[in-house]
Amino acid sequence: MKFSENWLRELVDIHADRAALAHALTMAGLEVEELTPLGEQLAGVVVAEIVGAEKHPEADRLQVCRVNAGQGEPLQIVCGAPNARAGIKVPLATVGAELPGGIKIKAAKLRGVESFGMLCSAKELGIDADASGLLELPADAPVGRPLADYLGLPDASIELKLTPNRPDCLGLVGLAHDVAALFGSHVRVPAQVDAPVTGDFRRGIRLEAGADAPRYLGRIVEGIDARARTPLWMAERLRRSGLRPISAIVDVTNYVMLELGQPLHAFDNGKLEGDIVVRHARKGEALKLLDGSEAKLDPGFLLIADEHKALAVAGVMGGFDSRVTDDTRDIFLESAHFAPAAIMGRARKLGMHTDASHRFERGVDPALPRRALERATELLLAIAGGKAGPVLVAENLADLPRPTPVVLRRTRLKRVLGLEVADAEVARIFSALGMQVESIADGWRITAPTSRFDIEREEDLVEEVARIYGYDRVPTHSPAGALRLATEPEARIPELALREQLAARGYYEAVNLSFLAEDLLARWGFTEHLVPLANPLSADLAVMRPSLLPGLVEALRHNRARQQERVRLFEVARVFAAGDPPVETPSLAIAACGAARGEQWGEAARPLDFYDLKGDLDAIVAWGGEPHRWSVHADGLPAWLHPGRGARIAKDGKTAGYLGALHPQLAKELDLGPDVHVLELALEPLLARRLPKAAPVPRFPSVRRDIAVDLPEEVAWAQVEHCVREALGGLLTELRLFDRYSGKGVETGRKSLAMGLILQDASRTLTDDDADRCVRLAVTALETSCKARLRG
Repeated sequence: MKFSENWLRELVDIHADRAALAHALTMAGLEVEELTPLGEQLAGVVVAEIVGAEKHPEADRLQVCRVNAGQGEPLQIVCGAPNARAGIKVPLATVGAELPGGIKIKAAKLRGVESFGMLCSAKELGIDADASGLLELPADAPVGRPLADYLGLPDASIELKLTPNRPDCLGLVGLAHDVAALFGSHVRVPAQVDAPVTGDFRRGIRLEAGADAPRYLGRIVEGIDARARTPLWMAERLRRSGLRPISAIVDVTNYVMLELGQPLHAFDNGKLEGDIVVRHARKGEALKLLDGSEAKLDPGFLLIADEHKALAVAGVMGGFDSRVTDDTRDIFLESAHFAPAAIMGRARKLGMHTDASHRFERGVDPALPRRALERATELLLAIAGGKAGPVLVAENLADLPRPTPVVLRRTRLKRVLGLEVADAEVARIFSALGMQVESIADGWRITAPTSRFDIEREEDLVEEVARIYGYDRVPTHSPAGALRLATEPEARIPELALREQLAARGYYEAVNLSFLAEDLLARWGFTEHLVPLANPLSADLAVMRPSLLPGLVEALRHNRARQQERVRLFEVARVFAAGDPPVETPSLAIAACGAARGEQWGEAARPLDFYDLKGDLDAIVAWGGEPHRWSVHADGLPAWLHPGRGARIAKDGKTAGYLGALHPQLAKELDLGPDVHVLELALEPLLARRLPKAAPVPRFPSVRRDIAVDLPEEVAWAQVEHCVREALGGLLTELRLFDRYSGKGVETGRKSLAMGLILQDASRTLTDDDADRCVRLAVTALETSCKARLRG
């Protein structure tokens, strides 16, 4: 919300300077995002008229102008502005003036021609960003008058960053109530004046959208002069509020929107046929909008239509074919109330954002349409003439929101704020905010105006008192009562500790958005059980992520495109799957590429491979104290993993995640090399750990026996390890694989594994017979389960 400071001060007395006003607004929850002073240094700048303009004899782009500045003889000024011409009135900085930015005006020679002053653009004066040419003033501007007096300067353009719960402050009158409450003054809002009805021009209105559009007002104004010039005071207020003056009719509707917060729209009445119909769009219906774009509509959109065609997307933008032009003589002026839910997201769905949609989707006061229509009619008749017909009203009163009284208890206010606010001050605050106040035995019964959608419960009233009375006046107290420290369960590894462990292993943590583009997910093969957003910020952020990897790999690709050859990233966050409600699963993802080690002299460089990432996984898994419960398998791989360099990770036989290189086809589509390796794992199984348990140092020595077996190539080490541990039970304290061989001396399709069995009993020393028996049990189990053969 951007507005002129001077305009606000006309609506309410503010006994404070600009800095104090900005501070007070921000402290009241109406954050001042930007404050731009306008016309601060315009002494010596006057209104002047160019009475003659000739081409400069030595420069094609310069003109020698004769300028009447009300000083008697015309001044000679050299000007290079493209719109400099005889007959226009423009600002003139006379000799001795100093413009914003430190530009001092002196008499000078330009290409041999003397110049006594400077004709100025709006940007040079510091009142606008337009530097395309001279600032052209109205034809009736008084020559010689100081420009600051004529334009009502100095001023400031103030932009507020309003939260969605304060749509009432999207109009200056609503904002003025807050300012009045802050500074103990009163709002000077002109009384509503009904425009004189001098004709009986009517058109029927039908409401066919139910509760989505419960109130619609309109009136016909005939004989209007669409070419009438917008008054300077209105044009300047619009400009300082961030809107360009366009035409008298459009400017009036914009002005009333800024003043009251109610969007309006004007149709060319001659282009309408029959009744006005407020309805939902039909499937496949289309409408060409004012900006020339084609809107493809569906039944989720509200439409303003006549008996034969669509006229406007309600609450968003008007149609091109029914627009007001310079040839328009009769207009149909509309003012309506639409339910916020019926407008939310519709503009974004069309790829646009309008001032009207910004207000309607947050909520506009349902009592405003009549007042705004009368105010706009009053201004139009004064500026562009014409005859106004009666106000045409269609409404469903049962569907309109009604204010509900809310009780504020005196004891509750004191308990929440920690201070006692005088009853008179509480009543003053609510009265200044435009609320009805009724004193009751234990506090107040407050009825908020229909513009305050955010007042629903007692806490909302406490907040109003706090922000107007002053957050800085609320005392700071330590909380009373015993505090309980939250303790981490011993059976769970803290997430922070996991992050620190990964960082210690050379990974950088990434934080990505939870939303992704649907086409990116389709590349990965994620097409089912997705959670689409009803109101996406953009098409690239339309679906909740079903996996962390697509976003993390995009971050890796972004880094790689910026000369980062060795990238190691991880992310700990939630993924989402369709359900009622959607299922959220905490997950860990890793993406890495480039060299296995950073550049160094100690060992030869080699690319990262499957086993490097597998080693990191083993280290994290071992942290939980039960690595034997984890296993990797070559079956059941997702489509995005390399079929020969990937693995499924399981805990207790249940799939927990996946590990390996990206599928070559996917890597090619994503413009990545073949060395990108990824891991994704459900977080909860990873963080679960065995409770630490103290054990005495073994009193009896361990015994080691080495065996070598050959077995089919497809038998994984995880299966071998599980088989041996099952066979030997508690006597096997450690199983070490120290050799793998395939080639000469081993049959094709088989491999040789050599392993060390570390045996130990806590109650006695194992004998050779015990050790030999354990070897026989292990070999027998391997022969049975893994088709292994003992090697000599």
